[in-house]
Amino acid sequence: MESPLPNHHGASLSQAAPPYLHVESLLPNHHGASACELSLSGGGGERAPHTGLAKGTKKKNACPGLGLFYTLLSAFLFSVASLFLKKVEDVHSVEVSAFRCVFQMSFVLPGLIYYKTGFLGPKGKRVFLFFRGFLGSGAMILLYYAFQVMPLADATVITFSSPVFTSLFAWIFLKEKYSLWDLLFTLFTITGVVLIARPPFIFGSKVTGIEGTYIDHLKGTVAAVTSAVAAASTIVILRKVGKSVHYFLSIWYYAVIGLIVCIIALFVIDEWSLPHCGIDRFLLVLIGMLGLGGQIFLTKALQIEKAGPVAIMKTMDVVFAFIFQILFLNHLPTWWTVGGTLCVVASSSGTVIRKWHQNSKKGTENEI
Repeated sequence: MESPLPNHHGASLSQAAPPYLHVESLLPNHHGASACELSLSGGGGERAPHTGLAKGTKKKNACPGLGLFYTLLSAFLFSVASLFLKKVEDVHSVEVSAFRCVFQMSFVLPGLIYYKTGFLGPKGKRVFLFFRGFLGSGAMILLYYAFQVMPLADATVITFSSPVFTSLFAWIFLKEKYSLWDLLFTLFTITGVVLIARPPFIFGSKVTGIEGTYIDHLKGTVAAVTSAVAAASTIVILRKVGKSVHYFLSIWYYAVIGLIVCIIALFVIDEWSLPHCGIDRFLLVLIGMLGLGGQIFLTKALQIEKAGPVAIMKTMDVVFAFIFQILFLNHLPTWWTVGGTLCVVASSSGTVIRKWHQNSKKGTENEI
């Protein structure tokens, strides 16, 4: 799915890395949230914090590993929110997304007022902000739907294909370099998704280890892949916009357009209703709070730790998803799912490590 990572649902990570490295591409858009919204650099109107340090002096991290701990805690909170989403009954994924957008708007509104960014943004950037909001919220809705109709671990793994799609789209639309390694990682990702989806024309008509019918499993797979593609598209848009728009404004578009889309969709499919069970209402509140908490901790991690290690640590989302699926959902993953997981995580991690290494070399060369 898609509040500083919040924006599944993030902020820009530019302050956690050199200005040319937009680390949004390194982290999967999780919960509609996305690392894409974790923009710590922001645009016009953002006030630089006063540190009291001389220019060029680096502030020493008093607690080594604290950033990675924050990332681990963020992954845990996101995974618990996904587990609660699986436990919610009789509430459509679009309605859950609407609640998430309301939480996001409540968090971002004070920031917009404080930084005096306005609510529309620069005229030349509004089209980009609209599509960023539309695609980002769409990624969140599709991800929530995937969580509801397919195994938790399967949906989580597929979302980790987002960095691979980001590299592909950046090559097509931003003319960034796309090497044979990137092509190899893309093929690995496709292989992993196929192993998880297990289409009958390859694996036969008897598909085991899924939730519900195979049609629902296939719909969930398509939704998860589309969510990853939409998340990657928002990252490319954010790269295009750059620092000219404050990250709070980007998140605001995400939440407002997402809420509008959710309301329209709920009326069209006639699924708008308050949860009948008090437990479901409580879980909806917890989902919003946990998602927001996960986004905050991920943002804090990126403020004190390099983006590459944070992106790698984010793969703990997958580990937690497998653990929760086994312990609380009583669903053992198949070996096909394990194989697909290894392919997707390896390709996404390879993409992250490679880009991190490339940009580290560029930063060293520029210093020289």
